[in-house]
Amino acid sequence: MIAANALPHAERMDFIVIQALNGLAGASSLFLVAAGLSLIFGVSRVVNFAHGTVFMVGAYLAWTLIGRLGVNFWLAAPLAALATAALGGAIEVLVLRRLYGRHELLPLLATFALVLVAHDLVPLIWGAQDIIGPRAPGLTGAVAVAGRLLPSYDLFLILVAPVVLAGLWLMLNRTRFGRIVRAATEDPEMAAALGIRQDRLFTTVFMLGCGLAGLGGALRLPRETLHHSLDTQVIVSAFVVVVIGGMGSLGGAFVASAIVGVVSAFGIVVWPQGTLAMLFVIMAVVLVARPQGLFGRPALPGAHRPLALPSPPLAGYGRKAELGVLGGVAALGAFGFVGSPFALDVATQALIAVLFAVSLHLLIGWAGLISFGHTALFGLGAYGAALLGQHLPFGLAMVGGVAVAALGAAAFGVLVRRMKGVYLAMLTLAFSQLLFATAFQWVSLTGGDNGILGLWPDPPWDTAGGWYALTLCLSVLCLVGLAYLYRTPFAYTLRAAQDSEARARADALPVDGSRILAFAVSGAVAGLAGALLVFLKGSAFPSLFAVQQSVDGLVMVLLGGIANPLGPVAGAVAYTLGVTVIATLTPSWHMIVGAAILVLTQALPGGLLRNRAGGV
Repeated sequence: MIAANALPHAERMDFIVIQALNGLAGASSLFLVAAGLSLIFGVSRVVNFAHGTVFMVGAYLAWTLIGRLGVNFWLAAPLAALATAALGGAIEVLVLRRLYGRHELLPLLATFALVLVAHDLVPLIWGAQDIIGPRAPGLTGAVAVAGRLLPSYDLFLILVAPVVLAGLWLMLNRTRFGRIVRAATEDPEMAAALGIRQDRLFTTVFMLGCGLAGLGGALRLPRETLHHSLDTQVIVSAFVVVVIGGMGSLGGAFVASAIVGVVSAFGIVVWPQGTLAMLFVIMAVVLVARPQGLFGRPALPGAHRPLALPSPPLAGYGRKAELGVLGGVAALGAFGFVGSPFALDVATQALIAVLFAVSLHLLIGWAGLISFGHTALFGLGAYGAALLGQHLPFGLAMVGGVAVAALGAAAFGVLVRRMKGVYLAMLTLAFSQLLFATAFQWVSLTGGDNGILGLWPDPPWDTAGGWYALTLCLSVLCLVGLAYLYRTPFAYTLRAAQDSEARARADALPVDGSRILAFAVSGAVAGLAGALLVFLKGSAFPSLFAVQQSVDGLVMVLLGGIANPLGPVAGAVAYTLGVTVIATLTPSWHMIVGAAILVLTQALPGGLLRNRAGGV
């Protein structure tokens, strides 16, 4: 492909104009999704992971109305928006309403469960094949712009975003409903004291946000090939937009969507290998320089609130719990002599999941530091071991992988040591996606999507039983080490800062140093899990950095019980074994697992191992 700077000056200017307009057209539907996500978060503080799914459903509904029922496109788009608004209302009332006031990650877990349900339900309804969207009647041609042709529909999309932004601004600033929304956003406690029905407000705003997402999906239809993984692709881009612009800022979402759209349009032509990484570099730079985003408020309510309950000390569980743990370890050891190769492989994966979950719990449960991108540390350990394993014995390669993950986590901790809340979570997401883009596009080093193959351990660890035994020993050592750390001044400092950071700093506690060390220890344990998985599977692929892996870790921690130090162990084992068993019974296991998680969030919001106070 010809580089832009190799063109004559006139053609180069035409190229710049056309690519900028293409980027703005793509940014229009992205703004609708981000605006809805920002509205929902601003009022209810819910990070709606299912927002991309609502976008996808809106697109599929519009296609159904047009292709199967013969409805005109211009009528199908608003009808799809109304349908997704109704869907959003049902989600808020039936799924999220009982979770308000509990741990702030529970709504994320519940909405992720909806994503799992949609993963299987959408192909069942609309088929697994990709669908090409229909053209928009009346806008099927092209117009000449700067000496080149631009689709007429793209020009229409460019106008949609500012029109919607103006409508939202008028609604929020010139209507009674808008004043209520702004009051609830700025001071929810005062709004409730004044008699504002928060349940109705949350439902209405959730419906509005989902309606915007559905409209964005419908309007994207003439430019997009529909597929059942579109939701994950869109939600990651929407998170980038919302965080760059500022959580809760519609103007910020508008500007950030334009930035993301234009950067993507130029990047895919000028530097296709770095397009993915470029967006997350921008996001990371903005968050480090301005943690609240370009237009976010420095003191956004709820953005830095602490977790609901601190974790109780391990010593409080007494000798019975310790004997139970020892009995479980003994049973696992005996299982290594009687289990089949398949059973040992599954058990090894469960132990690796335990390491990953406890490493994430160290940040969330001990320090109150939420991570949406913990797979970055897992992937660093995996790729560090994989790259070193091509030249060194596997034992040294594993040690090197752990060191790479620990050092990378410590360096990241230095950058974010004073950040908390959703902005820290989003910065961890940017970190993981930057590494994903690097692994995917730096083909000469990582092999790209072909991965790194042929990574096997040396004897006697090269059998299912041998690798299970090594994984079990290392897992037990890590858990014993973490149990010891839990009773040290390091852990007490983390928990003190979680309860009251200002008081901890006033008492001259080493808050920053403890958080950096927490990232390093968490990185070492997560890196060990990644290194163990690499040599179990014999390969390393960019999917090790995928968002799905991070969300799986959050599911394990919350499923087991965040207020119980043994919660991530129980959650990791239950989730891994449950997914494995269900996946062997039916190909629609995502839907069943998602439904089970939904039931558990409603029935056991404190997790499988709740604390003595009754959960979170």
